[in-house]
Amino acid sequence: MVTRKKFIQQALTVSAGAALMGHRSFSAISLKPDFITFDLHAHPGRFYRKGISDYTGDDGVRKTVNEMNEGGLSGAFLSTVVDTLVTQVTANGVFPAREFEKGEAWNEYKRQITSLQSLCKDLPVRQATKVEELTDPSQDKVAVFFACEGGDFLESEDQLDEVYADGVRCIQLVHYAPNSLGDLQTSDPQHNGLSKLGKAVVRKMNRLGMVIDVAHASYKTVQDVAAITNQPLILSHSILKLEEDRPIAIRAITKEHAKIIKSTRGVIGAWPSGFSHNFDDYIDNIMRLIDVVGVDYVGLGTDMDSNYKPVFDSYLQLTQWTDALKAKGLTTDEVKKIAGGNVVRVLKRVLK
Repeated sequence: MVTRKKFIQQALTVSAGAALMGHRSFSAISLKPDFITFDLHAHPGRFYRKGISDYTGDDGVRKTVNEMNEGGLSGAFLSTVVDTLVTQVTANGVFPAREFEKGEAWNEYKRQITSLQSLCKDLPVRQATKVEELTDPSQDKVAVFFACEGGDFLESEDQLDEVYADGVRCIQLVHYAPNSLGDLQTSDPQHNGLSKLGKAVVRKMNRLGMVIDVAHASYKTVQDVAAITNQPLILSHSILKLEEDRPIAIRAITKEHAKIIKSTRGVIGAWPSGFSHNFDDYIDNIMRLIDVVGVDYVGLGTDMDSNYKPVFDSYLQLTQWTDALKAKGLTTDEVKKIAGGNVVRVLKRVLK
C-alpha cells in the first residue's frame, strides 16, 4: 500500500486558478481509483453563472471536467444555483439581498438548465439519468446527473414534471434564500420546518424517482422530510459540528442531524470546506462522521468550484483522498463504499 507520506513525496505540486473565496492548489497524480467514485455536489467552472457578467468563460468548466476524467471520477451531481440572482457573498457568509420577483426564479432555472444541457454537448461527459449509466465499465467519461441547489423556482409540485423532463434527477430543497418549501440553517424559520408545498414536493419527487437533497435545511425541516419520504435522502455537502467548532460554521450538522439521514438509509456528502483547518483535519472529520453514522452512510460532496476556502479543490486529489482514508485504518471495501458505493445503493433505490 502506498502510504500518504510516500504519496505526497512522489506527487508533483502544481498551481491552478483562483476559486470562490479562496485559492486552489492541488497535487497532480498519475493513479486513478479502480472503483466507482461519485461527487454528490459540484459546480464545474461555476457554470451556473454563464451569461452573467462575472462568468470567466467555458475554459474553467472544461478544466474541471477534464480533471474529473483525469482523476478518475465516475459521476457527479452538477447543480444549478437559482438564488445566485438574489444573494450576496460577504465576509460573514452568504445572505439574501432581495426577494425574487414573480416568475423570476423559474425563468432563471430554465436559463441555467438550458445552458448546462448545451455545455454538456461540448464536454467530455455523459449526461446520465439512470444508475446503469454510472456503473457501465465500458465508459471512460464522467457521468453527470443534473441537480438543482435550492427549489426556489417551484411554486407548484406540478412543475416537477417539466423539471424531470429536463433531465434533473436531484433537487436540494433549500439554499441561502428563504423559499416556500421549508426552513434553512442560515435564516430564521418561516414554516416551522417543511411547508405544505414542501411536503407535496417531497411526495411528488418520491413518485417521479428524484433524489431529495436536504443540505442547507434546518434540523426541523430534515426531520419533517424524513418523516414522509419513502426513499433515502442525501445531505449532499456538510460536515459534523465539533464541540469546539468555530462560530461561523453554521452549516455544520450535529450528530442527531446526521443520524436522521442514516435513518432513511441515505448518504451524507463529506464537505471539504474551509470549516476544516486543512486536508488532514477534513479527513479526521470524515472519520468522526463515520463513528457517528457508520461507513454505509458517508460519501463525498466537494461543492467543487463554489466552495468556501476548500481543502480538497481538484479531482486530481481523489487518490490522495482515498489513500488518506485507508491510512486511517479503513479497509479497501469500506473506502469503496464512501467513494461511491453508498451513492450507487441510493441511486438504485430512487431513480426510475
